[in-house]
Amino acid sequence: MGASFCVLEVTAMPFKAKSPCAYPGCREITATRFCPAHAKQDAREYERYRRDPATRKRYGQAWRLIRDRYISAHPLCERCLQAGRAVPAEHVHHKTELSTGGSNDETNLMSLCKSCHSSIHRSCMNQNRSL
Repeated sequence: MGASFCVLEVTAMPFKAKSPCAYPGCREITATRFCPAHAKQDAREYERYRRDPATRKRYGQAWRLIRDRYISAHPLCERCLQAGRAVPAEHVHHKTELSTGGSNDETNLMSLCKSCHSSIHRSCMNQNRSL
């Protein structure tokens, strides 16, 4: 008796359907919540009015310089590298949060891709809920 194999055709996942920009009165079609012009405006308004002032102060110009320098020195996600994958880093994460006594020292930082950064924060939130 011979073994039979099924050959599957691999196709790319389809993109999410585009929808109108969420900004009132804008009719531009986009794949994200806002069109590029209104995304900038929403980010600016969030930074100015809705973001916690203490957080805004903590992550100002000095942090941006530290982050840019660190991501230049560590361009790949450190968690993915440990798993044997080379994925570009998008975020710099504090191992110990600044609010709990962490610092911006390189020993307290790690470069992460968006997926790893989200999973770390998701697991932290779940731990806080269970307490």
